[in-house]
Amino acid sequence: MAEIINMPRLSDTMEEGTVAAWLKNVGDKIEEGDILAEIETDKATMEFESFNEGFLLYIGINEGETAPVDSLLAIIGEEGEDISALVSGGAQASTTEEKEETTTEEEAPVAATSSSEIPEGVEVIKMPRLSDTMEEGTVAAWLKNVGDKVEEGDILAEIETDKATMEFESFYSGTLLYVGIKEGESSPVDEVLAVIGPEGTDVDAVLNSGNAPAAKATSEAPKKETKKEEKAAPVEAVSTDGKRVFASPLAKKIAADKGINLADVTGSGDNGRIVKKDVESFTPSATSSSSNATAAKAAAPEAKAQPAIYAPVGEEGFEDVKNSSMRKVIAKVLGQSKFTAPHFYLTIEVDMDNAMASRVQINSLPDIKVSFNDMVLKACAMALRKHPQVNTTWKDDVTRYNKHIHVGVAVAVDEGLVVPVLKFADQMSLTTIGASVRDLAGKARSKKIAPSEMEGSTFTVSNLGMFGIQEFTSIINQPNAAILSVGAIVEKPVVKNGEIVVGNTMKLTLACDHRTVDGAVGAQFLQTLRSYIENPVTMLA
Repeated sequence: MAEIINMPRLSDTMEEGTVAAWLKNVGDKIEEGDILAEIETDKATMEFESFNEGFLLYIGINEGETAPVDSLLAIIGEEGEDISALVSGGAQASTTEEKEETTTEEEAPVAATSSSEIPEGVEVIKMPRLSDTMEEGTVAAWLKNVGDKVEEGDILAEIETDKATMEFESFYSGTLLYVGIKEGESSPVDEVLAVIGPEGTDVDAVLNSGNAPAAKATSEAPKKETKKEEKAAPVEAVSTDGKRVFASPLAKKIAADKGINLADVTGSGDNGRIVKKDVESFTPSATSSSSNATAAKAAAPEAKAQPAIYAPVGEEGFEDVKNSSMRKVIAKVLGQSKFTAPHFYLTIEVDMDNAMASRVQINSLPDIKVSFNDMVLKACAMALRKHPQVNTTWKDDVTRYNKHIHVGVAVAVDEGLVVPVLKFADQMSLTTIGASVRDLAGKARSKKIAPSEMEGSTFTVSNLGMFGIQEFTSIINQPNAAILSVGAIVEKPVVKNGEIVVGNTMKLTLACDHRTVDGAVGAQFLQTLRSYIENPVTMLA
């Protein structure tokens, strides 16, 4: 049965969207998770993925055209299915909505009166949709308290989505009058998050005006204000340890376009926040490289409070801990991968003596630090170029050969793991890979990584060697066709030139999706990978 796809609301303030590009054409086969189009919102251009399978039967908004949220965007259904009623129905629905609006204005003065009950200058802020797949959000922390003055561009809260924890900024100025979702609480998209307006506004009247869903009483807010002040205190200055850099979205975009590290920029905005003029007037200094290295250091995750494990002697007990959005996504995605992709595993043992000697020489150079994991990432990227079958994606009807190489790096965080992506890793030097990994890992552990920095991988590397794990297998990070598990370097007796000597070895295990990668292909890839790692000079040629 055909499904109508409407223009999505991809930001909290989005009222209309522009189709920047269609990535599928009418008649194309669509799989769940395929990117249908790039949609330009009032804040950014985002990829919009399909949640349905079938054929793209109809496009309602052409490239470059703009339409309100919930307008008919596309129709997906069975090939050859009659959709004329749906297409005409969509147009009729639009006309009906316009008539209903006119009727409402003429015949429903009560609703108009209800709308007028919201005083001028008062804004109801709702839970935003911060990622294309986000259905609910969790308030990780409030950075403003009830009663605080809020300026446009100030960070109101940190909101945990299904992909990352992101800063949510205010688009309005006024006083924070009401907090509808407390720290640690979750709610669906479009629930009342906060109310901003002139000091002294009757918030109860606003919440009961019919323009906002019923919300909890505000009497508790002032009681918790002191505690929240204690929590918010650390954010009054820009962090210089790589954990947090406050900047407006426009400043971030300009910095990215100019290749400026925001950690080097001094902010002139509220609480040291970096704004547009700070980035435009920034001049790199001779110390930029050293400051970049400092900012890129990955911060070790802080110890997280864990629930009590043991009950008193002779007593049974348990405690239910709510699953975070990240934990739910990990369970869903890896469960699907394990039970849909036929996994098989190949393991090799690599001689690391030359790699260890080469690393000592490389790291003896000033301002350069390369890890063994960086060497493995570089080797994987180069091996993928020689074995394109491993850099593929299974699409049921076709196998997609990715001409670009984006390597995902699994990073452990408090709630589980995230996979930052090194874009075009085969074109990076060892030192660039090292700096990029430290930067992305630091962002991931401090929950400041953007969704765009975790998307698009074509191959993944997972390293547990630093924990002393000698050998393990990983679940494929779909839509990748393979993932490499990296173990610890072990000193042990080995045979060289017919003699038993002390050597250093490391085990690598490749998990392959048998639908696209065969055993011989995986084995050849590992042989190439071994030659690069055992002879690092070949990666520098």
